[in-house]
Amino acid sequence: MTRFLWICAGGAAGTGARYLLSTWALAVLDPSFPWGTLAVNVLGSFFMGLFVPIGHGSPHLSATARLALTTGVLGGFTTYSAFNEQTLGFARQGAWALAAANVGATLAGCLLAGALGIAGGRWLFAAY
Repeated sequence: MTRFLWICAGGAAGTGARYLLSTWALAVLDPSFPWGTLAVNVLGSFFMGLFVPIGHGSPHLSATARLALTTGVLGGFTTYSAFNEQTLGFARQGAWALAAANVGATLAGCLLAGALGIAGGRWLFAAY
């Protein structure tokens, strides 16, 4: 039950962080493109890549902490459903270039960020 509560608390923190970053991006960047959603998905992919290798067989992160960070925080932080709705919204409007740009940037950005996170996690904790 304790693990469940940590995951729930992490989810709440991740959701709040997603809201703050998305709101900031909307205020600062061009609102005609979903920069906030892209940012949370790319950052979420990076941190997922970072936390998973650290948590497996590492003394630095307990299984409960890894689940709270990945399933909880990052599960609440990333937002595939918003990405889906925004991309389909572009398609409904006939803005095919924006729809394709959103798909391409999300796919490439998240894959690259995940790979960088894995590399960063291995580099940071290789000495331990």
